[in-house]
Amino acid sequence: MFYRTCLQAAAALASISLLAGCSLFSNEDAEREQKISVGTTSEPTTLDPAAAWDGSWELFRNVFQTLVSFPSGSTVPKPDAAKSCRFTDTGNKLYECELKPGLTFSNGDKLDAAAVKYSIDRIQKIDVQGGPNGLLGSLDKTEAVGDRIVKFSLKTPDATFPFILATPAMSLVPPKEYPSDKLREDGGLTGSGPYVLDSYEKGKKAELVENTKYEGFAKRKNKAVTIRYFGQSDVLVDALKKKQIDAIYRGLTAEEVVNFQSQKPDYDGLQLVETVGADIRYLVFNTKDPMAGKLAVRRAIAQVVDRGALVGKVYQGTAEPLYSMVPKGIATHTTGFFDRFGEPDVAKARETLKDAGITKPVSLTFWYSSDRYGSSATPEFAEIKRQLDASGLFKITVKGLPEKDFKKGYKAGEYAVFGRGWFPDFPDPDNFVAPFVGPKNVLNIPYESPEITDQLLPASRRESDRGAVTKQFERAQEILVDDVLLLPLWQGKLYVASSEEIGGGELALDPQTVMQMWELYRKASW
Repeated sequence: MFYRTCLQAAAALASISLLAGCSLFSNEDAEREQKISVGTTSEPTTLDPAAAWDGSWELFRNVFQTLVSFPSGSTVPKPDAAKSCRFTDTGNKLYECELKPGLTFSNGDKLDAAAVKYSIDRIQKIDVQGGPNGLLGSLDKTEAVGDRIVKFSLKTPDATFPFILATPAMSLVPPKEYPSDKLREDGGLTGSGPYVLDSYEKGKKAELVENTKYEGFAKRKNKAVTIRYFGQSDVLVDALKKKQIDAIYRGLTAEEVVNFQSQKPDYDGLQLVETVGADIRYLVFNTKDPMAGKLAVRRAIAQVVDRGALVGKVYQGTAEPLYSMVPKGIATHTTGFFDRFGEPDVAKARETLKDAGITKPVSLTFWYSSDRYGSSATPEFAEIKRQLDASGLFKITVKGLPEKDFKKGYKAGEYAVFGRGWFPDFPDPDNFVAPFVGPKNVLNIPYESPEITDQLLPASRRESDRGAVTKQFERAQEILVDDVLLLPLWQGKLYVASSEEIGGGELALDPQTVMQMWELYRKASW
């Protein structure tokens, strides 16, 4: 997922402490006994990892274990439940892991090779629609050899497979508590991660306590964590100001980030850590639509959209203009859309349409999810509409729907143009290209690109050294620019806000931008 050069900066999380404090040092013995309370707007949709390919990973990373994972600051997967993992062939089709001896789940059940096989097999067998089985397309079969050896046979070479195993989607579960053919329905959760889920109130909070049976790379700097779920950002920030919570992850609006940065009086005693983000926002064009299906129309839109104005007006510097589907900080990132289209230019866009015989304003409806990506989505699409309408070349109608209803529409192919976001499954350029191309992709709109799907991706997946895939992904990005079926808009920055008494925020985000609660601790002055 990660690559050694550009990603080292991302893995280090480019932390910036925006409020200066006095010299503080942690007193490990005293502080580890204290509970940390973290607020977020990212609530789990399920407690069963076989069903989750979403923000539920926030909780899973802290209570489940995977064979390999990302220690703080790491750019590549490292053994966690496994003692070691490696490809055993030269073609990247046979992957083998040896488990650490004597592992158990928090309930005392053995965590052996059979349990690993069971965990992966049930993901494939249950095959939840939109679930994590979508990540296992290259997996043919899983075998348990004795108590500690697990062998994975792949259908095709796939050097990204270790990164897939590192996602919380591949969380290991005890067979006795998780049915093989259906999801667990008793509201329980049992894993082998750094914490045990002591209690859970949907929509309210999750209580995590230390898992004394845990054996992995995480070094807990606290004894317990309460995760509180909030529906509104202002209520979340107010809770931090009132010391009802110690830290915030996911849920800060751009305006609130600016308030932290400007150190307003009512933000005294609070701090903000900024990290490199890999989440992106982009527009999708439906080729079956009479107008969006025209290449000239898509290129004209790409020529007019002003990302700088969009980011400045709506996100106030908390995001960056994006000119490729592969974001900055991910190896092989290019600026292809800027290189091709340059600064916004209405005259060039008009010429593009004219050359295609389009001389009247193009009418299009842009759709977006009104509740999936926070309160900024509505002004974002209002700004896109303003820019395109102001060119005189377009007449844009904007419509927002709740995610549940919006999703039905785009999966049915009903929208001409719509906006989506992407939070990476793993930090490799493959995960910013492969999910969006081919006859069946995450957008449910076929994107036929044989060069990408039949040549570039297979060739890149034969390379275990992910630093050696630059040629393939630079070419893939050129193709995405040529086709303009996906138009990248911006990539986000990530923030952890906390009281000045809390340390570890700069290390708390792993390369998948999932919060590692064990890194947080309460400081003690000296």
